[in-house]
Amino acid sequence: MKLINKKYFNLLKTVSISWMVIFFFYSLVVKGCSIYDSEEDIPVVTVQNDYFKFGYNLNNYMVVNDTVRSGDSFGVLLERNHLFYPQIHHIAEKTKVVFDVRQLRIGKPYTVLYSKDNTKTPLVFIYELNKIEYLVVEFCDSIIAYKERKPVKVIEKEAFGVIESSLSETMEAQGLPTQLIYDMSDDIYAWTIDFFRLQKGDNFKVIYKERFVDDSIYAGIETIEAAFFEHKGESFYAFNYINKDSKNSTDYFDESTKSLRKAFLKAPVQFSRISSRFNLKRRIAYYGNKVRPHKGTDFAADIGTPILATANGTVTESTRKGGNGKYVKIRHNATYSTQYLHMSKRLVKVGDYVKQGDVIGKVGMTGNTGGPHVCYRFWKNGRQVDPLRQKLPDAKALSPDLKPDFQAFIAPLKQQLDSIN
Repeated sequence: MKLINKKYFNLLKTVSISWMVIFFFYSLVVKGCSIYDSEEDIPVVTVQNDYFKFGYNLNNYMVVNDTVRSGDSFGVLLERNHLFYPQIHHIAEKTKVVFDVRQLRIGKPYTVLYSKDNTKTPLVFIYELNKIEYLVVEFCDSIIAYKERKPVKVIEKEAFGVIESSLSETMEAQGLPTQLIYDMSDDIYAWTIDFFRLQKGDNFKVIYKERFVDDSIYAGIETIEAAFFEHKGESFYAFNYINKDSKNSTDYFDESTKSLRKAFLKAPVQFSRISSRFNLKRRIAYYGNKVRPHKGTDFAADIGTPILATANGTVTESTRKGGNGKYVKIRHNATYSTQYLHMSKRLVKVGDYVKQGDVIGKVGMTGNTGGPHVCYRFWKNGRQVDPLRQKLPDAKALSPDLKPDFQAFIAPLKQQLDSIN
């Protein structure tokens, strides 16, 4: 009897240990943990509950989530997920019609959907281009590639602030989006208000819309609908209105239909400081106090900071030469041209047409320079002049025919702005 009990005891012990092992491995899979020695060998596996994402019911698949790593290519990602040549070649050929697979970026997330049967066949590859857009490649019976967008919820918000030191510090203290700061200072009011000379007590109000995906993931600012800024006791309104006379493009106008934009941006870099001004009588001690004219305006900024085209135009030079280092020159019309010196990288070539605000290069220290900055040079009728002293042309105002429609459009927005406390 004791022998039988002992046999049953050993059997029970064996079964218990077996179930513990099974439960251990099952928990690893369910929780997305890896039982491999190296995380480089296999992507993180997650099991999803019943819900739809990317247009699929993820409960019907084995789901593998991972991110693009250094050295990854499209082919490497597919091979890592059990797809091989020539299948990879066919997939890449089909995909390039909608997306250049060479543009994969490190850190971007991707998802692979596998069949849940014993074959665990890869069926779908999904690459997230940004928070909203994603690429889908299906390789079931046939290969299909397309881009799609997640559902976006747009929420209107209001903000109000009183300047204590700077616009950025005031807005950051309220937790307002960085993009809102840039749009207010470098887009809407770039020519109307000098943000380097704000006074304590200046204040602003703004009505803007934010985008959210999956109800809670912030995806940037949709638009600023209207804004108000009081500077030195003077009021500046801005309303985002569709100009039906210019291919239905939007622009910001004040309450009298005057555009707030100028033909040129004030600076080629955002939130920088002027480290050296245009000065034809500049003397430098290093050169024995001889006159060494400085025909540009230097904007100090960190290496890699985007350099923006200050107006629409055509690139006439994109090269490297002597003390100028790497630079780009743009012809805007028969009167004006601009040049941007000491770049670390040029992002446009001769003949390219660029629009105001396009990134044309990155701040660097090439050529003769003692620190990272962009030397901004400005030509008027073939002669270099100080851009900060030029009375530059305004953007076009609304036509008189649109004034009634504009006034009806801004009336509720102005009332909403005036009511913000």
